[in-house]
Amino acid sequence: MKSISDKAEVSVDFPDKTYMGSFGRESSFDVKVESDEVLLRLVRAGAERREIAVHLHYYLLADILKEIGQGLAGHDFLDESHRAALVDGVAALATSLKAPALPKGRKKK
Repeated sequence: MKSISDKAEVSVDFPDKTYMGSFGRESSFDVKVESDEVLLRLVRAGAERREIAVHLHYYLLADILKEIGQGLAGHDFLDESHRAALVDGVAALATSLKAPALPKGRKKK
């Protein structure tokens, strides 16, 4: 698990109730990459313990990333610090997507 450097807020709406939760710097996250999906877990420990897990299949994740890019293109509200963090994250993703996939069972040296 890695520490959350900022915060996340989530809500799940059902017809008769809504669940809401926040995850701040005292919380942690984990990303697990699978063959058909990415699993994102947010965990808040302590007395108000809560955990969420979001499974995103790759086509949906691609659509989400595209929508984020299009949304940011139309605005200039990101400060340099947030912009730099996003550039680093996107660069790491782009680099990994350019690398040829290893055959099953082989590991990087």
